[in-house]
Amino acid sequence: MKKIAVLFSGTGSNLAYILEHLHGKSVEVIVALTNNPSAGGIAFAKAYDIPLEIIDSKSFKSREAFDAEVVHALSYYKPDLTVLAGFMRILTPHFTESIKSINLHPSLLPLHKGMYAIERSYEDENEVGGVSVHWVTSELDGGEVILQKEVAKDDKDFKTYACEIKVIEKVALAEGIQKALKE
Repeated sequence: MKKIAVLFSGTGSNLAYILEHLHGKSVEVIVALTNNPSAGGIAFAKAYDIPLEIIDSKSFKSREAFDAEVVHALSYYKPDLTVLAGFMRILTPHFTESIKSINLHPSLLPLHKGMYAIERSYEDENEVGGVSVHWVTSELDGGEVILQKEVAKDDKDFKTYACEIKVIEKVALAEGIQKALKE
């Protein structure tokens, strides 16, 4: 069974989905890592008895120093793949050149890289938005796309559109993990 590390910063809803739908079936989550000591996802890691690393990004003087600590922690576990699942950090080459990883992004890349992607996608002229799972490189949201899933905007209000993005991103991430592990 392939081993993955999951990195998160917030509620951990993507981590929870991975644990519920993939862990122990097609992959083994061998570590969950967060940069936020009060992240909601910590509870999911504990509920599934997953080893947990809490590395507070605020306690480091630079992004490079933080990334070096994350790379060091991950090297202990030796995952086949590292999954950025709502990990709200811009990573330096120290991480991107050392760790084989994929990221979930809530837009149809190359559109709307970076922050507020759902809002910017909703407001653009396209009839659809969506999510992308892509390889992580030194370019922010610039790695090769593994897969994308679309969400039609129709006449939806923003809240409805954003909720649909949140639902489809979990499915896309799970499929993206399985596809990435086969590549």
